[in-house]
Amino acid sequence: MNTTAQTEATTDNTPGFPEAYYGRTSDGLFAALVGENAFAMIPAYNGGHYLGHAWKLPLPISEWKQSSFYGHGGQLDGKAAFRTRVEENARHQGQLRRLARRNIAARQATPWGLSDHATHYAEGIVCHSTPSHGGFHLDPDRNARIHPHLRSADGFYEEDCCWAAVAQAFPDLFTDFEKRCAEETIRHWYPDAWRSLTSTPKRLRKAAS
Repeated sequence: MNTTAQTEATTDNTPGFPEAYYGRTSDGLFAALVGENAFAMIPAYNGGHYLGHAWKLPLPISEWKQSSFYGHGGQLDGKAAFRTRVEENARHQGQLRRLARRNIAARQATPWGLSDHATHYAEGIVCHSTPSHGGFHLDPDRNARIHPHLRSADGFYEEDCCWAAVAQAFPDLFTDFEKRCAEETIRHWYPDAWRSLTSTPKRLRKAAS
């Protein structure tokens, strides 16, 4: 059993990016800590690994174990892929700190129920949360900037898939990680929109850069 505490840290040169600490869990998993986000390479049934994640685990890393992780972040192709995902999260957290998002009080009617709180991304762009679901609401001027193949008539975009349309249209309001997720969502779930976007001069690629 490996009980070595985290001894390795990497730091992005960009100010505001948190350190990524690496170590081994009590049951020998390669793991990392970024801020309050915990990650581990967890063995998969097919013989590979997947990205396990959790939040606010007690320290140190050497006290964690596989059962500590409840999230599934997709398949991993080795330790290098794990490090890439961890460093991506560090960049994501640093970029979030620099965005002008702020929580606001909200009691607005949405397609998912009455909003109990919301996040203001920019003028005319608000993300609402309800006890059951949530998503973005754009005012008419902002909604007109959404790609026609992705545009909602009422300006509401649910949080599972439709939110990607907002990230595509307003890339400066999202992190690199969020833009990558939006690109993947559009490619897989909205193929007609994807073909239209990729046939125009790098519009989506700019959003994902």
